This record gives sequence, C-alpha cells and structure tokens, in this order.
Amino acid sequence: MPYKTIIYDKKEHVVWLSLNRPKVGNAINLELANELVDACRVINQNDEVWAVIITGAGDVFCSGCDLAEMRSITGDNLKKANAASLCSTAVAGMNCPVIAAINGDALGAGLELVLSCDIRICSENACFGLPETSYGLIPGGGGTQRLPRIVGKGKATEMVITAEPIDAVEAYRIGLVSKVVPRQNLATEAGEIAGKLSLRAPIAVRYAKEAINKGMDMTLAQGLRLEADLSFLLQTTKDRAEGIKAFLEKRKATFKGE
Repeated sequence: MPYKTIIYDKKEHVVWLSLNRPKVGNAINLELANELVDACRVINQNDEVWAVIITGAGDVFCSGCDLAEMRSITGDNLKKANAASLCSTAVAGMNCPVIAAINGDALGAGLELVLSCDIRICSENACFGLPETSYGLIPGGGGTQRLPRIVGKGKATEMVITAEPIDAVEAYRIGLVSKVVPRQNLATEAGEIAGKLSLRAPIAVRYAKEAINKGMDMTLAQGLRLEADLSFLLQTTKDRAEGIKAFLEKRKATFKGE
C-alpha cells in the first residue's frame, strides 16, 4: 500500500497496521488520519481479512494529535480536520475484530484510538491518559463516550477531568486492557490472539461483534432481537454447516467465510 504515515502489512487473514511517525511519537496529523481511514475502507472491502492488529512504530503507540498542526487550523476547518475523530470512527467501523497492541504511551487521540479497538493488550511500559483539559480542550475523538463504557463512569470521569495518566498495571486493574506483557512479547501475543480469531468462522465473528456493539445502545429486548436475527442469518452459511460437521467428526473446522 502506498502510505507514508502508516504501514499496511497483510499476512494471510491478518492485517497489521502500524502508525509510522516515530520521530514525533506517532502523533496523529491529518495525513495519517486520512491514510488510516483509507486503510480501514480497504480492509472492510476485503473479505479475506479476518482480524486487524494496530500498533505503533518505535517505542510509543501514539502520543496524541499533532498539536503543531492543530494550532495552524482555525475556524470552519476545525471540524473537518478533527484527526482524532476521523481515526477512532474509522477503526470502530471495521467489520472484523481489531486488536490494539499498545507498545508504549497511548495519550489523547492515541488512547481514543485504543478505545475504538475490540481487544486491547499492552506492554509493561505503556502509559494511558487524556490530557486535553490541561490544554483547555476536552477529548474530541470519542474519549468521553467510549471510556465510560469500558471502565465505568467514575474512573472515566476522574481520568478525563484530572488529565492524569495511568500506568499499565492500573489500566489492567480497571479493565482498560485485558493483558499486560513484556515489551518483547507484545507482537507475539497479539499475533497469537489474531491467529485464534483466524480459526473462527469469520462471518460469525463479525456478527458477534455487531451484536455486542449495537446492543450496547439498545434496550435488552432490542438487543435480544438483534442477536436472534443475526443468529438466524448464520444458519444459512456454509461455515455453519462446516462447523457442525467438524464438531461431529471430532476435527478442526476449515472455515472459508461463506
């Protein structure tokens, strides 16, 4: 892929997306945001991609938005140039599961990008925070909405209004990440999770993700109806037939995403 600020690497059914501005802590500028949006679009159009891993080049996951660029944007361009929102919306909109392999600091827009992923693991040196109120701002890429849904209102409110960062141990304690591993093991761990996802029926995984994410904003009754509808649709897939046949034959299923 002809990208300048991200690295797109597809290995079988898994795509690795690396933020690639290490000299500035992988800060998100408008160019990176637009390239990430395009990469997410490409992934959604490719049925052969069953999982995505997002990480950062170098020793930082993402230090936030490029403040130098933000300072130069004023007036009517502000809304169009909300790089944080562009990134988090694009990642959250991917059909397949997305794993955040957080290899260092994830601050501001970087944390908002993390919150848009489905599974989050981090290295022991990772640090998380939303520093926007110390700049006279509030998070603009979903931080005030996604963080409370993941860690609860109380802790999210504290993190947002105090702008104080937390370390990897605290992130694990509050459920922000599901696993903390040594830095040198992070890529391997993320790859193993993606490998497990690649062994599951991809349509079923996508429908499960849809049921969970959409159901969070529905009543229980509405969510149960959505789940039933998606479950019914899966009854017509070849993968469903293969899954049952493999179970009865006591072998591993071979799914094709059909």
